[in-house]
Amino acid sequence: MTVDWKNRIYSPCPPHPPIPPSPHPPISPIPPSPMPNSKTVVSPAWLFEHLEDPQVVIVDCRFSLANSQLGKQQYQTSHIKGSYYLDLNQDLSSPVAKHGGRHPLPDPNDIANKFAAIGINYQESLVVAYDDSRFAFAARLWWLLRYLGHEQVAVLDGGFSGWQKAGYPVTDVIPQPRMGKFVPQLQTEKVVNITAVKSRKDRPDVVLVDSRESDRYRGEREPIDKIAGHIPGAVNYPWQEVTDSSGYLLPEAEQRHRWENLETAQEILVYCGSGVTACVNLLSLELAGINKGKLYAGSWSDWISYL
Repeated sequence: MTVDWKNRIYSPCPPHPPIPPSPHPPISPIPPSPMPNSKTVVSPAWLFEHLEDPQVVIVDCRFSLANSQLGKQQYQTSHIKGSYYLDLNQDLSSPVAKHGGRHPLPDPNDIANKFAAIGINYQESLVVAYDDSRFAFAARLWWLLRYLGHEQVAVLDGGFSGWQKAGYPVTDVIPQPRMGKFVPQLQTEKVVNITAVKSRKDRPDVVLVDSRESDRYRGEREPIDKIAGHIPGAVNYPWQEVTDSSGYLLPEAEQRHRWENLETAQEILVYCGSGVTACVNLLSLELAGINKGKLYAGSWSDWISYL
C-alpha cells in the first residue's frame, strides 16, 4: 500500500494502552520504566541511585528562547547534585552567520573539549541530560552526542520538574571540573543541509517532517522568524506530542503508532525553527525503533535565509 505522505497533516493519535513491563529483570543498567528495555531514557529513581556513580555525567540543559540567561540562572539557584550546565547558545551551538539558521551546530572540536571538561569519556561515560521544557533542549544534547559518535546518552524522564515532584534533593553547589577524554567521530549520515533537503525532499521514498506547532507550520503565527510558513512538501508532526503535558515521554507503543505511516520511508528529514526541537522528534523516532531520521540542522531559519 502506498501512503500519500505529501498531503498529510499529523493529528494527535488516540491513546493506546501502555506495554506491560517485562517479567524478566533488565540486562541494562538503565531501568525499563517508563520505556521498556530502553537506553534512551532514565527515571528519576534510577538517577537518584546513581548520583555518585563516576561513570555517570549529568548535564542540565535548561534554557529559554525568550530569555537566554534564564536557564543558567535557574541552574545556579537549584539543580540536581553533580550536574554541569551546558548553554544552548554558548555551548550547544556555534555563532550565528548569514546562513545556517539561528542555532548552527557547534564546532566538533570545541564541543568535544567542553564535553571532556565536564568528565565525559568518549563511549564510556553515561550522559544523562535534563531540562524543564519537555526535552526541547535536552534532546539537542542527546542528538549532538550521538552525532559525535557517543551512544551512551539518555534523557531524564519528566525533567527537572519530575525530579522535584518525586521529592529528590536539589542543590546550588557547582561541581568541580572533571577531566575526561572525548575524541569525536562524526556520524555525518545523521545530518543534512539545505542542498540535500532540496534535492531529496520530493522523492517518493523520502519524508520531510516539520516539528513546529501546527499554527506555525500553517503560517498562521510566527513569533521568531521573519517569514511564516513551511518548506514545500513537509508534513507536520509537532514536537510537543512526544510527551504528555507534564513532560513525561509517551509509552513506546504510542511513539510507534505516531510514526506508523512513515515506517516504509527510506529517509525521514526532520526540521523545526532552528534545529533544536526537531531533536525531540528524532528522540521519538529512536524510541519507536525507526532509525531513518536525519536532522536538517539549519531548519526553517536557514531555509528562509536563501529566499
